[in-house]
Amino acid sequence: MAALASEPFLQYVTLLRDRVPSFDTYPFSIPAIRHLERLELHPKVTYFVGDNGTGKSTLLEAIAVVEGFNPEGGSRNFSFSTRNTHSNLGECLRLGSGVRRLKDADGFFLRAESFYNAATYIDRVGDPYYLAKHFGGVAPHERSHGESFFSLMLDRFKGNGLYLFDEPESALSPIRQMSLLTIMHDLIGRGSQFLIATHSPIVMAYPDATIYRFSADGIRSIAYTETETHSVTKAFLDRREQVVRELLRPAGDEPRV
Repeated sequence: MAALASEPFLQYVTLLRDRVPSFDTYPFSIPAIRHLERLELHPKVTYFVGDNGTGKSTLLEAIAVVEGFNPEGGSRNFSFSTRNTHSNLGECLRLGSGVRRLKDADGFFLRAESFYNAATYIDRVGDPYYLAKHFGGVAPHERSHGESFFSLMLDRFKGNGLYLFDEPESALSPIRQMSLLTIMHDLIGRGSQFLIATHSPIVMAYPDATIYRFSADGIRSIAYTETETHSVTKAFLDRREQVVRELLRPAGDEPRV
């Protein structure tokens, strides 16, 4: 098991700068993308973190597209499209493949923002056998958004796969986010690799992972305790009453220490 987990499907991602049409147009104008050269990917878990609009979901989506996943989420067999909004970043990326190939492996691109569309596709094409095998016999739309999201991870993912998650915490309670770490650990033990864009201090807590911070200065590897998500959450919980009082004070009032 451990040997499988140490052999990644993807080793790195490189921006082929000579293919970029212009660094003045989206998505290449995003600072993190503009400065991108080569990112080494952890064989177990790689996190993309940073503020909204810093390019982490854009890069994750482009990696998914290059690997043949549906841009709106799903497996490589999902063919639905509600609106073509993905960027052309994937045309300028090179992904360094590991020893193992994805051809015969499992894989899924899980996007919180478009999971409804993926669930609709599953409802439409999923026969009773498919639903029983992958979703506990219950169609996704017959459950709450969070429950169907969690069921997908619990019942559909089989291990020996590449799983890309875009802000999975959006549909999960804190308890479910902790359960997600358990599911991830089991799948990693069965030879899986994860790439995850997240704002959650719980989701990004998997040990021995690589965390990349996306910002106006580019992309750099940081420790868990250096992430803004960790520091802001900790500061809020440690001084909740003081922070909330300051946030809600009337405009013009002097700050209270």
